[in-house]
This record gives sequence, C-alpha cells and structure tokens, in this order.
Amino acid sequence: MFFWRDDVAGIRRAFTDRSGGVSLPPYAGLNLGGHVGDAPEAVRENRARVVAELGVTLERLVLMDQCHGADVAVVSERPAEPLAVDGVVTAEPGLALAVLVADCTPVLLSDEGAGVIGAVHAGRPGMTKQVVPRAVSAMRDVGASRIRAVVGPSVCGRCYEVPLAMREEAAAVSPESRSVTWTGTPAIDVASGVVAQLRAAGVDDVTWVGGCAREEPSLYSYRRDGTTGRFAGLIVRTAP
Repeated sequence: MFFWRDDVAGIRRAFTDRSGGVSLPPYAGLNLGGHVGDAPEAVRENRARVVAELGVTLERLVLMDQCHGADVAVVSERPAEPLAVDGVVTAEPGLALAVLVADCTPVLLSDEGAGVIGAVHAGRPGMTKQVVPRAVSAMRDVGASRIRAVVGPSVCGRCYEVPLAMREEAAAVSPESRSVTWTGTPAIDVASGVVAQLRAAGVDDVTWVGGCAREEPSLYSYRRDGTTGRFAGLIVRTAP
C-alpha cells in the first residue's frame, strides 16, 4: 500500500504504490484516481483503505482538481468539490491532503511546530510556474516558519524525453532540471527542479524519496502505460 511512509511529531506522511487495492486491469491495484476511467466503487474503496491506514475517514480527505497551474488554496475544511488548484495548505488537524500523480512530482510540506501542512502537484508546467514556492509562501502566510519537505517518486530525468525547446524553457526557470535521456536526447528532471526551488525558497530540510515512476512497476506511470491509475502523496496532522 505504501511505497514510503514516515510518521513524525504528529504528522503522517506517505506515498502510495499499487499494492493492496481492488481495481482491475489496466488500473490493477490501488488506483486512487477517479478521472481515469476506473470503476467509481473501486476507487472509493481504494481511497477508504488508504485513509483508514492514516487514521482518518473519506469525509476528511481533501483532493484537488489538478490543472497543471500554480494556484494554491488554504482550506480549513474539506471543500464540497475539489478545488481547481495544484497546491493545498491547511492548519486544521485531521484533514488529509492528497496529491495524485502518475509521473508528475508530488511534494508534501509540513511545519510541525506551527501545525501547518501542504500538498503540491508539480508536473513540468507547475514546476516552471513555480507552484512549489507558492505553496511554501502560502504556508508562511498562515504561520509556518520551519518547513520541511518530502519530494516523492516521479518520472526521472533520464526517462522524461521532451523537445529541445521545451527543455530549455524549463531550464530557464530551474537550470537544475536540464537533463538528457538514456539515449542522449533532451529531457527534463522535474524533481531536481523542484528540489532546487525548495532550497531557493529557504526550505533546507528536504527529503527526496527515490524511485522513477516509469521504471518502477509498483508505481503508476502514464508515460509507460498510457491508460493507467494514479498513486498519491498524502499528509495529515493528527489532532492534539
């Protein structure tokens, strides 16, 4: 169920994998994406299993209508419908924030002392629009000061082939994202760009969870499989 999990100082953080779910092929396993063509009842059951492991219910799960932008929302309760944003921040205990991915970079943010957490979806467009620094700024606006970040598994720089012009556009924002594929063609390393942006935003405590979504069969990858599911990064602050 969990590719990586770490519980520390009242904060539960995790990245899921494909194991432990009920979805049938081609979504086989723990698909958490409700927009990919999977059976809704399977997705709901998968989500319920995951949040139960984190100690909350589906009614406390906050999902985003991710749109590859740079908007970040601060919430104090679960919205009636997922907000069209790519970052969400809360200081409300017991709310589980989730980011869904299948190659893009999931980022989990927390300040245990201030009781503020965040989840961010950073694909190539979000990285170039600097959605992660915006989320860091939104957390500081509600009282965070000592932020730690966990950058989850995503497609690696050697597997994300793009046209040269697209790579150079990304590198103009974050030079660290410039990469080449296994065969020497232009590529983008989104996670490297995200890590550099976190450092530039003053977030020094950064954990980078290894693993390439395209190379790792236990993760969902759109680039590898086309029709596929979504794994998630999730973070929740337990009630005092």
